[in-house]
Amino acid sequence: MGTLGRKIVDTNVGELVKLLNKAFSDEWLAYYQYWIGSKVVRGPNKEAVISELTLHATEELAHATLLTTRIIQLGGTPVTKPQEWYKLTNCGYDAPDDPYVIKVLEQNIKGEQCAIKSYNALLKKTKDKDPVTYNVILTILQQEVEHEEDLQALLEDIEVMMRNR
Repeated sequence: MGTLGRKIVDTNVGELVKLLNKAFSDEWLAYYQYWIGSKVVRGPNKEAVISELTLHATEELAHATLLTTRIIQLGGTPVTKPQEWYKLTNCGYDAPDDPYVIKVLEQNIKGEQCAIKSYNALLKKTKDKDPVTYNVILTILQQEVEHEEDLQALLEDIEVMMRNR
């Protein structure tokens, strides 16, 4: 990272890198949860769910890329061993062992709600202390809020379909 770019960060950079690596771990686990969910999901409105899960997987991978860039800019190293993701995660990983659409959607909504809480905490930590990280986190948080909304809308659609049968 550039000298001045690091100097303008008004918080403990090492601690911030640790928090960003936790978020980075969450993003990789979220990516895989969405990706594998899109492959195994079964049930009503499956094609719409597959489409949404696939899109969200792509966006979670983009979040991991944003976090990687910022971690490196701060002089840190992104987590290099996938097995470390489980140790660092804020939100965990819910394997879609029950591939029924409602179960998969509920698992992913839970993950998004955890992500929203985690990124909101990071946003508060970086506000007025690190404008670059703040903007990265704000961008990710906006998408996580959209993800929760998208998934809840799909779940509501399926529930309405099931009631009207």
